[in-house]
Amino acid sequence: MADLMKPHRISLACYAFALLIVPLSAIAADTYKIDPVHSYVGFSVSHLVINDVKGKFTEFSGTIVLDGKQLKEAKGTIETKTIDTGNAMRDKDLRSPNFFDVEKYPTITFETTSVETKGGEPILVGKFNMHGVTKEISLPAKVRGPVKDPWGNERIGLQTKTKIKRMDYGMTYNKTLETGGLLVGDEVEIEINAEATKTQ
Repeated sequence: MADLMKPHRISLACYAFALLIVPLSAIAADTYKIDPVHSYVGFSVSHLVINDVKGKFTEFSGTIVLDGKQLKEAKGTIETKTIDTGNAMRDKDLRSPNFFDVEKYPTITFETTSVETKGGEPILVGKFNMHGVTKEISLPAKVRGPVKDPWGNERIGLQTKTKIKRMDYGMTYNKTLETGGLLVGDEVEIEINAEATKTQ
């Protein structure tokens, strides 16, 4: 009788082991909160066809999720009213309905829908919402870390660059120059250098 019970005992042990493993795998992913003090969200756009004007946003938040060292997802929110190009008059115009219309559209958001891989590097594919318009974009990313900082916090870094067309998001304001070019370029390069701390 004891011998007959052995297969059942083994099956029960395997089942119990499986129940333990599933929850552990479900919580294997780690979430990191973006540290705005050590992060940068900037952009660059053509001005008068002869120069690139650069700017940044000073208030933003977000999270990055890693499973081991594999990037699983990321999401972020940018406060449009915090745009800063180093010129108060220009920033006032950028906050106006001519461009970001910050009273009506106070945030820019991104949320991952999937992660692809190209050349061994992750690509974040997700929904990008700006100026009331949502489109899918791809963000080729580089992840560094994790490392421990001097205070015992676990940190990672994420860097990405991409280009969008502002007119795709309803930002159509412009002026034509005598030479036929445009006052402000349509293509905008976005650059993100994020440092994030593991949440407890």
